Parts: sequence; C-alpha cells; structure tokens
Amino acid sequence: MSTLSLDVLFTPLKVGALELPNRILMAPLTRGRATDRVPNELMEEYYTQRASAGLIISEATAISPQGYGWHGAPAMYSPEHVAGWKQVTDSVHHAGGRIFLQLWHMGRVSHPDFQGGQPPVGPSPIAAVGEAHTPSGKQPYVVPHALTVNEIGGVVEQYAAATARAREAGFDGVEIHGANGYLIDQFLRDSANQRTDEYGGSIENRLRFLREVVTAVTREWSPDRTGLRLSPTMNGQGMSDRDPVALYTRVAEMLNGFDLAYVHTAESIRPGRIYNPDVARVTPHIRANYQGTFITNGGYDAETAAAAIENNEADAIAFGQPFIANPDLPHRLRTGADLNPPNIETFYTTGPEGYVDYPAL
Repeated sequence: MSTLSLDVLFTPLKVGALELPNRILMAPLTRGRATDRVPNELMEEYYTQRASAGLIISEATAISPQGYGWHGAPAMYSPEHVAGWKQVTDSVHHAGGRIFLQLWHMGRVSHPDFQGGQPPVGPSPIAAVGEAHTPSGKQPYVVPHALTVNEIGGVVEQYAAATARAREAGFDGVEIHGANGYLIDQFLRDSANQRTDEYGGSIENRLRFLREVVTAVTREWSPDRTGLRLSPTMNGQGMSDRDPVALYTRVAEMLNGFDLAYVHTAESIRPGRIYNPDVARVTPHIRANYQGTFITNGGYDAETAAAAIENNEADAIAFGQPFIANPDLPHRLRTGADLNPPNIETFYTTGPEGYVDYPAL
C-alpha cells in the first residue's frame, strides 16, 4: 500500500461533540504510574507527549474505592483526583490535544487488599481466573460478593458521580469501560453472570446494567461526550459467553437509542495476541448493527488501519502498544518512519523508564 493511500488516516472525523484532526486514536492503556491513586507530573508529561492523537482515551480510572483493584492505577472519586487530572487535561489541551477519561469499575477482579479486607463485588459469586495486582504482589482472585439490586443502583450512581468529576477536571468526554472482564463485562457475559433476577439469564436482562450505566452517564453529561468500549471475545480471567454474536448484536441495537459519541471494540485482528482466542471476530457484527461512529483496536498497523477505514469496517482505529513506544505516532505513520519497539518489561513498572523516555523523531 502506498503512502498516498494512508491519507484516510489523516482525514478529520466528527466524534460526538468533537472534531478530530485524524483517525489515529490512543487506546486506553493501564500503566500504573499514579501516586496514591492521584495523577502526577509524570502522567501529565506522558499524555502531553501523545497529544497529536486524534483522541486520547485515558488509562482506566477507578470510579470509586469499591471499583479500585490495580496498584498504581489512578482514580476519580475525590477532589485530589480531580485536581491531579485537571493538570493533565490542561496540559494536553495546551498542546492541541483532546482527551476522554475511561471510567473503570473492576468488579470481581479487585481483591480484599484493596477493599479493607472485604471481598470485591460482582454479578455472581464466581471468582475470576488468575491473580490481582495488589500492593503486596500478585494474589489469587477471590469469590466476590454478589451485588444486590439496591447495591447495583448505588454502583450506577458511582458512574454518574465520576462523570461529573471528569467534566470538572476538564476532560472532553468519558469512555465507559465495558470490556476486558471488568464489572460491566461481567454482567454482560454468561460465564460471570449467573443471576436469576432481572439482571441475569436472558441477554436482555444481562445488558440491563450496561443500559442503566449508559443512561446515567449520558444524563450526567451528554451522549455526544460519552463513548463505550466492549471486548466481545476477550477470554482473560475466565471470561466467555455461549453466544457472543447474539449478545453483542443486541448490545449494538440497544446502543443505537443513545446517540453516543462512539462505540469502541477491543478485539484482535490476529490470533495469538493477549486475551484473544483464535475464534471468529464479533466486531463486524457490532459494526453492522451499530449506526453511530465506530472505533476498533487490536493489532493494527498503518496499512491495515487504513484498509479497515476504507472498507467501512470502522471510522477510526485506536492504537495501544504503538502509542506506548511512539509519542509521535501520527507523524511516524504519515511519514513512513520506523517505529520504536515497545519494552514490555516496563509497561507496569514505576518511574519514567519505558514511560516518558521513548524518543520522538
């Protein structure tokens, strides 16, 4: 593919209330550099370096103490969190960028170490598979407390409150994290949700929690400032569903009623990547049934991203690891320059190494 045919990556795109200058988006990437859950100057530098992205989607950010479960991750439930993130958003905007906050409740993949010794929460008393990243190292996941109907309403309010704080902190919008085995995903997929009330069983019941969260978030701010991320075949932490095509087709249809800024899927185009089984992709079914702006992510390079947009498989592509290692990724893709390789060993360490020291051209 010639450089000329990559031009589609550099055409503007209206995403909700924003006009993006390009279609190369920065995917949400947990990096674990926050200081006691508060964004710091190192994070400000990291995001500002990447302001040339069409849109930055922040790392997953806990909406409440109950939703927290990754050591070094940031949060958005206190004035200190708002102030820390405000420094980040001000700097990104000063550099000409745009940034959404990803709203995160980890559900059952938190750990008692983060919850004052109490179990984390989930839709059903089914432990996740694997280990939590706790302050004392990796610990096996435990059986969660199954949320009551009243408690579910309280969690929905946590999403709304975090949305209000994101607006106060100067973000351009929010992305609801409905992917990667976290709480919303746990309600959606039947491996984690085995409830027998109105939040479990049928597809319609299992998407009820997602609908309530989207309703609360869009009411708190607006639909054109709200995105949603889904991962229909991500199989980490014991996640699966018996009929993902039927589930996510119905999710897409339901979301058409909200006029969101975008829907965003995380699903690899290549088998063998982390958490992606070698099964048929569900993203094309979501694209076919969702009528709004659509973003996807998972193993793309410049050529495959441009082809996906040209073939109407997506309106924009989010890049993860390439943005970790290349703060000037749009410029490198436009000019055909070599990309810095990412250092996987420093993805979740502390300090600047492997975080803000990747060179720009």
